[in-house]
Amino acid sequence: MPINLFAPVTSISGIGPKTEAILNKTGIKTIRDLLYYLPRTYENYATTTKLSEIKPGKVIVRGKISDLKTSHTRRRNLTITEGVIRDESDAIRVIWFNQPYRAKQFDKNKDYYFTGSYDLSHGKYQLTSPSAQLASDIENNTIGGNRYRPIYPVRGAFKSEGFKKIFETLRADFADIPDLLPYSESSAIFTKPGTRAEALFKAHFAENDAEAKAAREYLAYEELFELILAANLNKKENQKLKSESVAFAPDRIKEITGSLKFKLTNAQRLATYEILKDLEKDVPMNRLLQGDVGSGKTIVAGLSAYEVIKAGHQVALLAPTAILASQHAESLSSLLEPFGVKVALLVGSTKHKSELKKKIRKGEIDFVIGTHALLTDDTEFSSLTLCIIDEQHRFGVNQRQKLLEKTVKNTGIAPHLLMMTATPIPRSLQLAIFGDLEVSTLNELPKGRQPVLTKVIREIDFTDTLYPEVRNYLAKKQQVYWICKKITESGQSDAVSVKKQTEKLQKVFQKERIAFLHGRMKPDEKDAIMERFAKGEIDILVSTTVVEVGVNVPNANLMVIMDADGYGLAQLHQLRGRVGRGQDLAKCFLVTGNDEPSRRLKELEKSNDGFYLAEVDLKLRGPGEIYGSLQHGALNLQFASLTDSRLIVAASRDARKFTDVFAKTPNQLEKYPELSSCIKQYQQLTTLN
Repeated sequence: MPINLFAPVTSISGIGPKTEAILNKTGIKTIRDLLYYLPRTYENYATTTKLSEIKPGKVIVRGKISDLKTSHTRRRNLTITEGVIRDESDAIRVIWFNQPYRAKQFDKNKDYYFTGSYDLSHGKYQLTSPSAQLASDIENNTIGGNRYRPIYPVRGAFKSEGFKKIFETLRADFADIPDLLPYSESSAIFTKPGTRAEALFKAHFAENDAEAKAAREYLAYEELFELILAANLNKKENQKLKSESVAFAPDRIKEITGSLKFKLTNAQRLATYEILKDLEKDVPMNRLLQGDVGSGKTIVAGLSAYEVIKAGHQVALLAPTAILASQHAESLSSLLEPFGVKVALLVGSTKHKSELKKKIRKGEIDFVIGTHALLTDDTEFSSLTLCIIDEQHRFGVNQRQKLLEKTVKNTGIAPHLLMMTATPIPRSLQLAIFGDLEVSTLNELPKGRQPVLTKVIREIDFTDTLYPEVRNYLAKKQQVYWICKKITESGQSDAVSVKKQTEKLQKVFQKERIAFLHGRMKPDEKDAIMERFAKGEIDILVSTTVVEVGVNVPNANLMVIMDADGYGLAQLHQLRGRVGRGQDLAKCFLVTGNDEPSRRLKELEKSNDGFYLAEVDLKLRGPGEIYGSLQHGALNLQFASLTDSRLIVAASRDARKFTDVFAKTPNQLEKYPELSSCIKQYQQLTTLN
């Protein structure tokens, strides 16, 4: 009989109210929660190291312990417990910090297994804060298991041994764990990689590394299957909606592109074509336009908007900041207004908002560009047919949904959706998270754009290296960005602040015009400073990352980023993209406090390719840096890695097959309540409808 995974943990023999309360605090409330609480690592007591052969690093040794003593240091307020471990070949020093109970824990006549790190400290090699297991407990199997032992994360008062005992109680029940994935639906199209029962059993009772790895791989596949199936089902749901069909008029597009002072890149032409063909359909477009910094996404968005507007409809562009919205409004106005398009800017500081919103409601404004002001209830459209969201990862699902409903509520017709990002999305994330999207990629820079020369530098080298470089740029009447992590000083961080750096630079460059900018300033203050900087009235702008996205000042060709180790690759690349936007050679200095640059900084020195850097960033920091704040929580994948392209491709292939099965029979998924629950959570996470 299948085990009831959603039964409370108290249904397990030996778990009473007291243990239940401890487990509940760690988020373990049901048998399912418990089964998925996997070991953080494993220790193989069959492969111990003789003390005479010990080398620095992670080790497991077997021996007796003696000469235990405890002392207290006033300077660092530490309790230190020291002793000596001996086997038949040699002896080594062992030390624990703030674990005084160790002094009375051991029987000097008995053997123990010690697992820890053996390293050089203060001129002596020692085993530092190892875990300890009575050898007879492991060798005589009194706790259960074998010499390949799971080590569980400690949660509060509940230690690893407590989890081992609970799982030993459940050992015979693992065979009754039902499968989560819907194998029975169509076994002919799916190669069963095992069962959940086998995977969970091997995870908790693995006998070697290979079994533990196979167990986690199955559970990772299970997670990815759910995530990708959710995105695919979202796509199917999107295709049930209706939208306005906008006829593709090539002659009209040729007219406007012929007026440009530059030629579109091949990538821009292809992306525009893909979007315009989507707009012809009577189902909503759901497309992501990704392109590296400076690849020309705005012109593609403008051409797409032009087609919709000339067909008699309205377009809205949502940007994350007033600065970026203003720049979009300026560039798109200059592009489209000569062709009779009425463009308006709607941000928090916009004057006469009520009059503008009245015009939008009546359809007198064709193209509205704005920030969150677009999302207010009193902002209504006459015929909103295309929504463009710039830097989409900065908006949560609810905010995107609110913009899209500006049309759905009024007409029942869903608008087309075009999202843009200057943070390229790695292929694995496209498959796993953005499965409900079509993707257009701008992988060419406009002609004449030069790569930004990037160099890692230490602050002690400023006088000899950096300051002369700054003076060279200023002498050429070019401007400088100087990026800091903080606004003001605090005792909690050594990072340099905007205000302190401004004061320091004013002493070094006494004749230069220096100003600072940060996110806490009022919108009109920020806009005024950026306007002055854009006009060349400020020589050095000291700022937080408020200038990270979209700010376009072609005369700014030098950037200095303080405390660069504290940023992710994607963010550093975005910041670097603020310079080199004209024809002149641009440079970016990454300031580190370390003697040796980190891998992130080295990668930036050698590459200006945002697509390559996005892949590296995913491996180094995970998907959060790329996907952004989700507003509804992180992906929280327990087993899967979004860098495992092999497993993602396999899960994507199988999820696609089952999408068709479930799409044909809408209620089919309800047969699998556990899977359905997991998928619904992921659907909320990934939906962009």
